[in-house]
Amino acid sequence: MSAQVRSRGQFRNGVLDLMAKKDHWAWPQFVGPSISKTQLKIHYQQEYAVYVRDFPVFLARIHGKNPPLAVRKMLAENIYEEDTGQLSLGVSHPDLFLTMMQGLGFRQKDFDHIALLPATRRYRAWLDRMSNHPDWVVGAAVMTIFVEGSVHDRVELSRPSRPKTPKQISEKIKNHPLVTFHGVSPKAMDLIRAHQLVEGGHRHDAYAMVVNQAKTQAQQDMILATLQRTLTLWLRYRDGVARACRLTQQ
Repeated sequence: MSAQVRSRGQFRNGVLDLMAKKDHWAWPQFVGPSISKTQLKIHYQQEYAVYVRDFPVFLARIHGKNPPLAVRKMLAENIYEEDTGQLSLGVSHPDLFLTMMQGLGFRQKDFDHIALLPATRRYRAWLDRMSNHPDWVVGAAVMTIFVEGSVHDRVELSRPSRPKTPKQISEKIKNHPLVTFHGVSPKAMDLIRAHQLVEGGHRHDAYAMVVNQAKTQAQQDMILATLQRTLTLWLRYRDGVARACRLTQQ
């Protein structure tokens, strides 16, 4: 007797259980007071090359698989904001990232040609492959749930989806590790400001899109297996960055 498709609640919890494992031992060091700018440069270069620069391209590939109209609309808005910033501050998110890096003291040309670490290369190749997955919902799960999401997704989804207030955004930036520990001017932190302005409902939208459109057990199984593989490759990628930064597990 074949197993039945999971309920939406069961499937959503399965995805959230996987996201609860998106947590790497080196992260407290990267956002702590002892990390050096040399180490941060390695970290941010790999982040930029593996997904920040090309995230709208990943989304466009999924959009090109012709998902349902409501899904295309969500993806199109996300692509438009990532590539133009016209829903927030009028500057693309990759460019806002580079502005933040300049605030940290790095040059834009430091991000022109980045040598990927071995585990970074494998993770990036996987993201390229998944963004081209024949089933768009599998690619959407990887990009909009895993890549955009965090270990805090369950908490985020438990809160109402509402825009952040100017005071909340200001507090978020003031308490950001780059401002607190590295003296980056809040004026250089428009990437964080843009995220706070437009992404308040993104977590809810991402889960609704994937959970509602994964309508068969085969799709649900594929998504869960794919997210597990993505998590494994991401952890190895973060291990590689930590090693390159000479960090040790404490």
